[in-house]
Amino acid sequence: MYIHLSSNMEPNVTTPIYQNFINGQFLANKSGETFDVVNPATGQVIYAVEVADEYVQNAAIESAKQGFKVWSAMTPIERSRILLNAVAILRKRNDELALVEVLDTGKPMQEANCVDIETGADVIEYFAGLAPAQVGQQQMVGDDFYYTRKEPLGICAGIGAWNYPLQIACWKSGPALAAGNAFIFKPSEETPLGAIKLAEVFIEAGVPAGVFNVVQGAGEVGQWLTAHQDIDKVSFTGEVGTGKKVVASAAGTLKDVTMELGGKSPLLVFDDANIEQAVSAAMLGNFYTQGEICTNCTRIYVHKNVYQQFIDELKTRTENNIIAGDPQDLNTNFGALISKKHQDLVMSYINKGLEEGATLLTGGSTLSPEAAPNGYFVAPTVFVDCNDEMTIVKEEIFGPVMSVLVFDDEDDVIARANGTHLGLAAGVFTSDIKRAHRVIHQLQAGICWINAYGNSPAEMPVGGYKQSGIGRENGIETLDHYTQTKSIYVGMADIESPF
Repeated sequence: MYIHLSSNMEPNVTTPIYQNFINGQFLANKSGETFDVVNPATGQVIYAVEVADEYVQNAAIESAKQGFKVWSAMTPIERSRILLNAVAILRKRNDELALVEVLDTGKPMQEANCVDIETGADVIEYFAGLAPAQVGQQQMVGDDFYYTRKEPLGICAGIGAWNYPLQIACWKSGPALAAGNAFIFKPSEETPLGAIKLAEVFIEAGVPAGVFNVVQGAGEVGQWLTAHQDIDKVSFTGEVGTGKKVVASAAGTLKDVTMELGGKSPLLVFDDANIEQAVSAAMLGNFYTQGEICTNCTRIYVHKNVYQQFIDELKTRTENNIIAGDPQDLNTNFGALISKKHQDLVMSYINKGLEEGATLLTGGSTLSPEAAPNGYFVAPTVFVDCNDEMTIVKEEIFGPVMSVLVFDDEDDVIARANGTHLGLAAGVFTSDIKRAHRVIHQLQAGICWINAYGNSPAEMPVGGYKQSGIGRENGIETLDHYTQTKSIYVGMADIESPF
């Protein structure tokens, strides 16, 4: 990293410029091309980052090849010990790293300091524990036998999203490194610093140079990763349209892909539900991280018998319990959207909802909190009198915009909930245990909750149905996605040959 004067700041103010992290250290590009990163809560540039040009890209590949040779030759227990060192460092620096995420994303510190780093560390810890337990199988075939080995893929790549930057980097690198792969990670250009910090942590923990490299840039750098012949797998988190492009690009070299894409997830609230808890889930699943979570339950289907009770409590709590402001203030529970462009997009959806006849229960405007007047805030917004054909009900908004719909028939609401090309998540609130399982088993979604919403422990595999994704992250099965099975046949008897 080096420092220079930023043209858009006062002459006496310096802006850090971060370089790409290659082979255990920062590497300057040849092009000199950089991009600025803005704090969403202030609208101010906080640092710049060098783009990974062809020189950096080539260095990343060569470094990863060398890193893979060293890392894959280690025993799983050796890799496990090193990864556990990284976990300890992450936990020790939790607050420092949380601040990085707050400044990059605009999310509240009260979220980042207990979720982002902790859950990322949890995942690395989980896979570090699993790595030594990965075993093949052996079976006799007559007098002969075969056995299998679980071998790493080689060089894997990850492309992250901007809502949980460091957590996503951990989620992708944890199983990849535990299985013995090298990893090249491209964070979102909106939030690039967390991945650099993780790379530094890995080096400090003892991960060999080249095993975890960070390349920076926008779509063209991601395109290079997905198409490169030396990369064996790519794991992508982002929106559906970009995911389709990633899959198409990866197909050229037949590389394996994992896709964690967008959602338009339903929450079904039956008339025997605990309404207070259901409202808590709805608010958590729409306003946490200011609505920028792919699993958010932005379609709330409420039984007609409890509809009024539900929206009355929802309105009261939304208007009384939301504290928007400086994300660094621990009292703030509602942060800024990632950019001015995204703020405008969310507002365009709100206006579209009004145009199509939905009724605004609360919110619907931008905010200028006293402590952060220039931030990209949108008020927590709830629409009622919605129908399934409205744009706000059909399309992913990725902001704090909730649509509440009414139902009175179980089969009908299941059909309505499934009436989308997406299938990331779903939730059911009811006190009838039979109904809970009966309904959840019919919902076309990869991540489901009963009388809960949003929990995603390291042990639980997560991913989408339909166009919401391919493959899974977390859980025991994910480790297999970062290995390949080698079968070895051992001849013990003489070969029978007609020649």
